[in-house]
Amino acid sequence: MSATPQKKRASRRVLAAAAGLATVGALVAAMPAGAHDRGHGHGHGHGHGHKPRTVDVQLLSFNDLHGNLEPPAGSAGAVYKKHADGRVEEIAAGGVAHLANSLRKARKGSPYSVTAAAGDLVGASPLLSGLFHDEPTIEALNKLKLDVSAVGNHEFDEGAKELARLQNGGCHPVDGCYEKGKKFKGADFPYLAANVTKEKTGKPLLKPYTIWKKNGVKVGFIGVTLEGTPDIVTAEGVKGLKFHDEIKTINKYAKELDRKGVKSIVALIHEGGAPASTSYNYDCDSPGAGDGISGPIVDIAKGITPKVDALVTGHTHQAYVCTVPDPAGKPRMVTSASSFGKLYTDTTLTYDLRTHDIVRTSVKSANHIVTRDGSGADDMNRLIKRWNKLAAPIANAPQGYISADINGRGSTAPEKPLGNVIADAQLEGLAPADKGGAQVAFMNPGGIRADLVYKASGSEGDGVVTYGEAFTVQPFTNMMNVVDLTGAQLVTALQQQVSGANEAAPKILQVSKGLTYTLDLTKSGAARVVTDSIKLNGEAIDPARTYRVAMNEFLAGGGDGFPALGQGTNKLVGASDLELFNAYLAAHSSATAPLAPPATDRITVIQ
Repeated sequence: MSATPQKKRASRRVLAAAAGLATVGALVAAMPAGAHDRGHGHGHGHGHGHKPRTVDVQLLSFNDLHGNLEPPAGSAGAVYKKHADGRVEEIAAGGVAHLANSLRKARKGSPYSVTAAAGDLVGASPLLSGLFHDEPTIEALNKLKLDVSAVGNHEFDEGAKELARLQNGGCHPVDGCYEKGKKFKGADFPYLAANVTKEKTGKPLLKPYTIWKKNGVKVGFIGVTLEGTPDIVTAEGVKGLKFHDEIKTINKYAKELDRKGVKSIVALIHEGGAPASTSYNYDCDSPGAGDGISGPIVDIAKGITPKVDALVTGHTHQAYVCTVPDPAGKPRMVTSASSFGKLYTDTTLTYDLRTHDIVRTSVKSANHIVTRDGSGADDMNRLIKRWNKLAAPIANAPQGYISADINGRGSTAPEKPLGNVIADAQLEGLAPADKGGAQVAFMNPGGIRADLVYKASGSEGDGVVTYGEAFTVQPFTNMMNVVDLTGAQLVTALQQQVSGANEAAPKILQVSKGLTYTLDLTKSGAARVVTDSIKLNGEAIDPARTYRVAMNEFLAGGGDGFPALGQGTNKLVGASDLELFNAYLAAHSSATAPLAPPATDRITVIQ
């Protein structure tokens, strides 16, 4: 889902970690291995003694890993499978050790195999990766033999310089090297950012494309992030950069590749859509009413030149394998593999050795579950164990106690139980006069990255919330702001949840206790917010009155399509969101009186 972005400065992370404790006491050098071309291709040859006309290139792909090296907990780790009888099965999936096993098994018997990703591989990561500026994830991706990836919006969370470090290596400029005698070597694979240029020079920030070669077979990969990246990343993260139209950029570089004789082209796009079903095995091309896929990727796909043979997409964390017509009206494969390493896509690209192009009518694709069979790949388990040992002193510290799962990311309702807890934590921490005098708090839903899960993730015991688990929920370490907004601006902000940039895909703010209103989803645009129902502590919002409003620095900058929230004045900068969250857990729970999931009765929804 749209993520939220946000500076994860090293000093902040260290301070936040300390605060949490105090509360409780280039392509991969070795190309995919395989036999020499023996003319495989499942009947594509012309008989005995003749060289085959075609070979099959296996394209394995995934997206939106977000540093989830360990299997994601609770609903974040679930994949849904629909059976022929209509029954929907929930399957626990993911974990980089299992992803490694799945990809390695899939590559066997495929001499031409290339692995690609569509961005957001890092950023908004659990503590195991996020605490170390995602170095563990880059190391894991190198072991996975990832060949190429597009950048996503989260690759910009810490700015262009940090992205360059992830690509090229070197120890962190503030935190230094994490392991004695070891220097971070960076990504073995190229990050592609065709539609991101430097404002001063107009030149691309990173490589726009790369060409994968094997035994005379050439496939070009063009990588882009969504043009709207600056709207969902802090201003600091995209400082000095310009983001360009996805279609125009891909068409430009497809033409350039074509001139170079590269006729087989795949676009890696960090933008996506929403299929009509959440089941990973949904037939996206079924013809029923309301079936198929919607969202930004549809129009993008329709505008990309027919020179491009397949689109690997991401950003929306959805699973789909669809065909969308190209500008010539011919079907073209568009895929996405959910998120967090729970799925991978296996696409067969039939490569014509004479024309050097993909036979589009032969392209086949399917998503596969990364099942948690066995213990997973040994090398990945060793990597996870090594980094967990470094993180343990911070990660394992208890912060509070819960009596049951408190769903955030896993809730599809406009008002989420964990959203209420977070907003209440922010209000409570910033309500004192010397802390900002907040009267209401807003939390953006995309900033809630996980659920609080009752079942123990380690040896801490069921119901114990560790620092690592709290960090996984709030990984950005955003500083909190308290600002003056008028009642009229508050009303406008609530309307912007369902209008303007957010009309097609509403972003419903999580609100602190005392704020209530009605959301009428039978209406359209701003009218969905019933303005005369908006009340604070039982009193109607006065358009002319000034209110003190708490929110994270991303929202306070107008992020996520909320320009009204960026109009605040008399700003006071408070503690980090994570610090307030942990303080609230400590104050409102104990082993004998754990925190229960709160009621969700602040937003009345009419469907």
